[in-house]
Amino acid sequence: QVQLVESGGGLVQAGGSLRLSCVGSGTYFSIMGWYRQAPGKQRELVATITRGGSTEYVDTVKGRFTISRDNAKNTVHLQMNSLKPEDTAVYYCHARGLTTTYWGQGTQVTVSS
Repeated sequence: QVQLVESGGGLVQAGGSLRLSCVGSGTYFSIMGWYRQAPGKQRELVATITRGGSTEYVDTVKGRFTISRDNAKNTVHLQMNSLKPEDTAVYYCHARGLTTTYWGQGTQVTVSS
């Protein structure tokens, strides 16, 4: 059974930091990453990382968020610094297997002003 289990969300003041983690199991993952969905908005890509370490970020988080990955542990992290109220959303871990994509259950990140 393939699983993605997230942790690390919570409530933080603007300017603070949080670190999200996602542990995958059950299959080989090529690309791993994070999406987020704010109330009333569509789910959007935040950051992705390949097994080789190539990364992509949405423009709104560049310079503030850093994605990293441990292939041996099938784990992906998202270090979020200088958080803003507009970063408030449910953050979802996402991973691409050989033929299928997978989603975690989501973790809430709330940034107060």
